[in-house]
Amino acid sequence: MQIRPKTENGIVSRMPKRIFGYHGWPTVCADENGVLYAVCSGGRVGHVCINGRTQLQKSFDGGRTWSAPILVNDTPVDDRDAGVLCLGGGTVLVSWFSHPAESYLGEYRSSILSQTLRGRADLDVLEAEFGYIETQCGRPELAGSFVRVSRDGGLTWGETVRVPVSAPHGPIRLADGTLFYLGHWMYCDEVSPDANAVYTSRDEGATWQKIAEVPGSEGYEEPHAVQLPGGRILGAFRCDKHGVNPADPDTFTVLTSYSDDGGRTWSPLKTPGICGAPPHLLLHSSGALICSVGRRKEPFGQRAYVSYDGGETWADEYVLRDDGFNGDLGYPATAELPDGSLITVYYQLYDPADEEKRSILSTRWRLER
Repeated sequence: MQIRPKTENGIVSRMPKRIFGYHGWPTVCADENGVLYAVCSGGRVGHVCINGRTQLQKSFDGGRTWSAPILVNDTPVDDRDAGVLCLGGGTVLVSWFSHPAESYLGEYRSSILSQTLRGRADLDVLEAEFGYIETQCGRPELAGSFVRVSRDGGLTWGETVRVPVSAPHGPIRLADGTLFYLGHWMYCDEVSPDANAVYTSRDEGATWQKIAEVPGSEGYEEPHAVQLPGGRILGAFRCDKHGVNPADPDTFTVLTSYSDDGGRTWSPLKTPGICGAPPHLLLHSSGALICSVGRRKEPFGQRAYVSYDGGETWADEYVLRDDGFNGDLGYPATAELPDGSLITVYYQLYDPADEEKRSILSTRWRLER
């Protein structure tokens, strides 16, 4: 059933008409006191960029207002796809990934130079950036998937730790406190190229152990996971192949799989009929399971699918936004507020009539059953 809930839209971070004003790929979570943490890749020229940075913002009023950005990291290359996880007591984990410097001088160069240039001054800035990137070639340590942990609510950050897999919204925390990272291969030898694997950490991200690779998931990326009551784990993957989703063969979709043994073995992937991707999974206090996705087909926008049987079927489709300008949007993530209401954070144009830079926006809403 399609539902259009009563919504309250807001702005997390917006820098219109600035060369490095593009934001993308956010995640949001709530700590035990209801404080919200939102992260994204900011300081960008556009969707493809050289110098994106990982930044974090906090809200103490349910997402109606947000702090100024806190810089988590800004490496010499583009830091993309920020995930965030609250571990309790002011401890916060943030994840991201980066491509090697060489990729920006080859396949991505023309795309970067074509994005939102407003004249010679902008071009000079970008050419200077490329000159710097050339000095970073031959540094394999810059490419990969990484996490950092803060023990003081995001004010200061510990050492950067490499993880062999990556996912837009990062790892999750299991009921026993174990960190569980279902992610895609990311410039490492431990995971088969193009495969998805499970890594776990029992020391809050300081070290990671490989559990298994997910069979049949090659070619699918940007997964997320959730632990269900009873311990079962549901994994969901982005699928770009046309024709896979019978409900809408022309758009990308989500594939799902279950593990009943902590991620060691997985059921065959199936198509639940979700129109949009990549997935972010949240178990609501009511027992409902929420899968947030960006819809990159008209009407463009943000959707949340709700399951009442642990992801076997998705009974309700909540239309949170359907006013997106084009398909460069999405990656929504949802957090539950103390009163049971929800906030979904995503990237999208704020004013398609007057700007081209994407902002981090939010929608507050409630489940209706």
